[in-house]
This record gives sequence, structure tokens and C-alpha cells, in this order.
Amino acid sequence: MKLKTLSKKKSTNENGIFYKEIINENNKVVDKVFIIRYRDNNKDKLVTVGKYSTGIRVAFCKQKRDEILNKIRLGEDIPIKHKNKEKNIVFDEVAKKYLENLILHSTENTIKDITSKYQKHIYPTLGNIEIEAITTRDLEDLQKEKSKTLSPQTVNQTIEMFSTIFNYGLKKEICKTLNPAINVKRFKINNTRERYLTTDEIKELYELLQDNKLLTLFVKIALCTGGRLETILHIQKKDIDLGTQAITLHDLKNKDSYKGFLTNDIIKIIKPLLKKLKSNHYIVSINGIKLTSRQLQSRLKPKLDKLFNKELDLRDAKNRVVIHTLRHTFASHLAINGTPIFTIQKLMNHKDIKQTTRYAKLSPDSGRDFVNNLYNE
Repeated sequence: MKLKTLSKKKSTNENGIFYKEIINENNKVVDKVFIIRYRDNNKDKLVTVGKYSTGIRVAFCKQKRDEILNKIRLGEDIPIKHKNKEKNIVFDEVAKKYLENLILHSTENTIKDITSKYQKHIYPTLGNIEIEAITTRDLEDLQKEKSKTLSPQTVNQTIEMFSTIFNYGLKKEICKTLNPAINVKRFKINNTRERYLTTDEIKELYELLQDNKLLTLFVKIALCTGGRLETILHIQKKDIDLGTQAITLHDLKNKDSYKGFLTNDIIKIIKPLLKKLKSNHYIVSINGIKLTSRQLQSRLKPKLDKLFNKELDLRDAKNRVVIHTLRHTFASHLAINGTPIFTIQKLMNHKDIKQTTRYAKLSPDSGRDFVNNLYNE
């Protein structure tokens, strides 16, 4: 396709830095070339720095112009050492080093999740740009583009991921410029999950899952322990005490263990299952092999969507029913049935009571009855 450059220079917000747009035969702008201007011996001189598509930005042009002016003023060649510009280090190189380091400190699932999100949301736009050429404006453009298809929370997480990788580069002295994510204003989030399943909805869910013993088992354990997805998937035969109906739950988020309890209904389901399993076998498994969170999600999410999420926007995190809603349902019904708030905290393994107090409004002693009887004679 034939390209041509606009002859007229356009100004930037920095003195002495301009650009020319490159357009195609349909007059659509496809790139731009940055140019710096300075005076030497009372003559204006122009230097072409490079294209936007190759990672050149205004900040880099300003640095190059300052280098030239320093040489002119001091009458000697004073190169400003710029380690990364010489090596031409792009953001993806730093990201790969960060992910390699992550292997030493995180689970396999966490690494897969972070890598997948990086490849999907950051790499296509910023991966091949020199790390120190990335500006706040670049991140704001990414933020704006991603907000068209992603929830505000996911967009914020994308910016935070970029910031974390950039800070890793600073720590390892791969780059030395200020993190451009610092000045990116994050979206305000108001997606505290208020949705929980009513007893009738729980019955509907069981009816839908009646032919799927694996999903039924998972849902029943989730609704009587409040365990997170990974917590339930990590339950082994040795974690269950049929005598006391107690169960040891492993909180991978907080990196500790706590006690939960099984209902008589679940004991009836689990008891014959345990006879077939060895001590280290997982309860929610296929032939003793533990399901991954991805495998469980792919099986259960369509069921929840079909039953509860038909008319809801994909980004409506407050009201959509997801697997974590089962944990929220457990705590909500504990509160509805008058369970003391500190007992709920213990059963949910909340580290901060503030996490638990949001369920207090569901408690029968929350004040509703007092208000209803306020003016009764």
C-alpha cells in the first residue's frame, strides 16, 4: 500500500519537538514521525528521531534534544548514558524476566492466569515498545480502549499489572525513569457482591445439577463451608473427620488452615465416596485426580449463567451469580439465621472483622423488627 508523509509539521506540548503524520492512499493516518528542532550557530536544524510505531515518544525526543543542547552549550561531547536505549529494551523483555521470577514465588495456576492476562491485555499494545518510551498517555489510551470491553475492575488490574512489571524493571535497574502508571487515575469500583442465593434458588440449582454428581458435590460443600474455589478443590480425604463432621479447609489466599463443618446431607454423599479414596486423594476429582479451577469453571459457570444471569450485563459484578456467590450465600444465610458475627468471621476465615460486618445487615436483630413495632400500640 502506498504511503505518503504530510509535509506540514505539527507541534507537541514540548518546545522544539514536532511530528509529521504518515497517511495511506485512503487518507487514513497510520503512523507518525517525530522530529526535533534546535539552533546551532544561529541556524535552525532539524533531526528526524523515528516513528511512533517503533516506540518513539515525546519524552524520548525531549531527552535527545536536551543531549544535543548540552553538547552545544558546553562545547564538548557529553553523552547521556541511557542503558536501555542502547540495548533497545522493550517492555516485553522486562515482562518475561518478571514472569520467570514469579515462578519461584507463586502457584502454577497463578502464573498461568497472570501470563494469560498479560498476553491478552498488555502485550499487543505495549509489548514491543521500548520500556522507557512508554508514557502516561499510552496507558490512558490503553485504559480507554480496554474499558470498551472489560469491567472497570479488570481494567484497573491491567494497569496494576503493567505497574508491577515496570517496578520490577526499576528494582533490577533495567530502567530508571519514573513509572508512568503513577499518574494514571484508576476507575472507581463499586462492585461489592450483594447477590446471594435464596433457599428457593438453591433448590433450583440442585435440580439443574441433579444428573451431575461432581458439580452437586462441589456446590453442596461450598454452601456448607463457604470455602473459596481453590480451597474446596484442595480438600483431601484426610481433611475430613466423619466422627465430628469437621473438615479442615486450606485457605490458599491467606496461606493458613481453618475448620469447617459438614451437614448430615453431605455426609451421606461423601461417606461411600471416601471408601474408594486413599488418604491423599482429592474429594472433588475425576478418578482421584483433582480438578483444576479452569475445569470446574468451565463446567459450572454455564449452569449458573443459564439459571441466574440471562438478562444481566457481563460487567454487572454486583448482581451476577458466579462461583464466589456460593461463599457469599453461606455467610448471608448464617447471618439471616442469627449466627453471631464473630462466629461468621471464624467460619469464613476472615482476617479482618470489617470483611464480616457487611453481613450484619441481614441479621434478624439488625433493627428491622424494632422499627416495624416502633409505633404499634
